[in-house]
Amino acid sequence: MKLKNQMAALAAAALASVAGLAQAADLPTFKLEMNDGKLNPARIEVPAGQRIKIEVHNIGKGAAEFESVQLRKEKVLAPGADSFVVIAPLDPGEYKFFDDFHQSAQGVIVAK
Repeated sequence: MKLKNQMAALAAAALASVAGLAQAADLPTFKLEMNDGKLNPARIEVPAGQRIKIEVHNIGKGAAEFESVQLRKEKVLAPGADSFVVIAPLDPGEYKFFDDFHQSAQGVIVAK
């Protein structure tokens, strides 16, 4: 019986994970490229009041880290790696982010 309960728990966890990924796929999505200290775009305009997804692509030769203290998000990417961050609904305003491995690379998310 114990094995059956463990399998049921694993199946439930897998379904929850797939459901979370499906929800992230339906979000308004914005792309960000990080390239050895350069951000493209450095300004991302997003809708206020709704969750968003930012696809982060490290096209540089070194590691990069998307970080925002205001949004409490950070994501480290190896060279050539792709990932994403999901951000909770934002109030109208500006939210700074940067590449923690290249501190001069500064950007802003503008929620309107």
